[in-house]
Amino acid sequence: MRVPTPAMSERERETARAALAEAAALFGILAADRVDVIVQAAQAVGAAIDAGRQVLAFGNGGSATDAEHLAAELVGRFRRERRGWPAVALTSDAAVVTSVGNDYGFEQVFARQIDALGRAGDVAVALTTSGASANVNAAVRAARAAGLVTIGLTGRDGGETGRLVDIHVHVPHDDTARVQEAHRAVLHVICELVESTRA
Repeated sequence: MRVPTPAMSERERETARAALAEAAALFGILAADRVDVIVQAAQAVGAAIDAGRQVLAFGNGGSATDAEHLAAELVGRFRRERRGWPAVALTSDAAVVTSVGNDYGFEQVFARQIDALGRAGDVAVALTTSGASANVNAAVRAARAAGLVTIGLTGRDGGETGRLVDIHVHVPHDDTARVQEAHRAVLHVICELVESTRA
């Protein structure tokens, strides 16, 4: 049975067009101005993998799912068959996140895991649309203290995260949705670069 399609208003069409056009324009800015730093981030991830190190990714909300998506692409595959690469999303273990949050406070949910799992030469990937997430920045500081290479994907003005990380992929936009869309694209490019330059 065919479900009736509601009538579409011109306002709805224009909203959709404007959102897609805004996203396309932002992607254009990244292609023009952020390629070098994205390649640098991919090189850092690749170097860690080559050295037998791991990638630890973290963020809140939509950024948490992006961290999990990155880990899935590295452990599984992006486009081609290969061995799995070591990557962990620090957002995905509910028992760890809730116990650390309960015992030490939510600000420590990622930093505590960096302390437990991170080793010098690993890569920490911090995802935050604001650059101001206290738990993300606490983890970046812990990662730097432990000798991890730190990569930050941010939005807005980059915030504290942008000032803390070794490699800063800044998406110059204030809208959370647009920044998250761009972050997902950047992570896919990083995966493509890492995978395409390894046997």
